[in-house]
Amino acid sequence: MKIEDYELLLKLNEIGTIRGTAKVILVSQPAVTQRLKYMEEYFGEQIFIRTSKELIPTPSGEIILNYAKEIVEKEKKLKNELAKSSHDVQGTLSIACSSLISQRFLPGILGEYTTKFPKVTIDLVTGISEDIMRNFNKYHVSIIRGQKLKNSTCIHLFSDPLYIFDTEEFPKDKLKERPLISFSSDDSMHDQVDNWLYFHQDKIKPLKMMTVDQIETCKQFMKQGIGMAVLPESVSDSMKEEYPNVPLKLDGKPVTRDTWICFQEGVRQLPQVDHFITALTSTKYLKSKHS
Repeated sequence: MKIEDYELLLKLNEIGTIRGTAKVILVSQPAVTQRLKYMEEYFGEQIFIRTSKELIPTPSGEIILNYAKEIVEKEKKLKNELAKSSHDVQGTLSIACSSLISQRFLPGILGEYTTKFPKVTIDLVTGISEDIMRNFNKYHVSIIRGQKLKNSTCIHLFSDPLYIFDTEEFPKDKLKERPLISFSSDDSMHDQVDNWLYFHQDKIKPLKMMTVDQIETCKQFMKQGIGMAVLPESVSDSMKEEYPNVPLKLDGKPVTRDTWICFQEGVRQLPQVDHFITALTSTKYLKSKHS
């Protein structure tokens, strides 16, 4: 049994389906099925009961999964200890990152990082900040949007001002009534928008609310004239010059989405983590002069 086999078992248990696991790890479904069959033959026990909806661990499977978790954790601990004592920067770097940051900024940062430190293994998970915050202790670093994490060390990366865009002008002397398109995000983002709309209800009134899954879909719907959209500056590109927009402000101050990198105390003793945090904090995220 290889360490990758134990990692696969844990991933199958986490996701709950062979198809979903194959999609996540970018391996064909038959290949995952074959590897699971091999592991069950190796242990001489059925690990999962296959139902039409999910994989359910058998009693023997639960014992094997607990063992797999111990093996994987020990492997990571060993690699981290070796990384501390090595002159080369190596080991595993586990990252949980907000979807927006992973799409807009992380590819360039990781590209330079992996070129500089090719022996480091990257373990990356992306998603909305709320989900990351619930499981932050599983990762070396968490890159989140909104409020910083409690009980951890957090470094502020940048503030991302919000704008409301439309294909139609925002009149100063009358109420603007238009549909509002939003994208799937954590509750803090929606609360910020709702709060701003409340204080500007005499100027802007959403006729109806539309929610799409991706921020890019939200942008394209707005560009087609379907409705207004509140977007962060980091994803607006040249839209401020091309489409009517209003910056979100309350009491004269911009409404922003703050981005943080958070980590547990002591984790910077790992060279691969320390170098990655340094790369993040030295990156300029917005062209305009927002901190």
